[in-house]
Amino acid sequence: MVEFEVMTAEEVKFGSNNFIEVARKKAITNDGEKEFLSLSRGYYGTDGSKKWKSSVTLPDESEKRKKIAKLIETL
Repeated sequence: MVEFEVMTAEEVKFGSNNFIEVARKKAITNDGEKEFLSLSRGYYGTDGSKKWKSSVTLPDESEKRKKIAKLIETL
């Protein structure tokens, strides 16, 4: 069994009803804990609740995050 804990999260809104959430999360299992970053795309339902479309997990390694950020900036 895996339990996920959101440690911190921020949203970037775009379009009329969409957002991208950038979050630091922790996966907790009987074998230990592992932190990671996630990018999730979603939208707001008619009742204002968050609905999720897709997500990608990024490694919690500074060097890898910097390389990914550089690629995003240059594309």
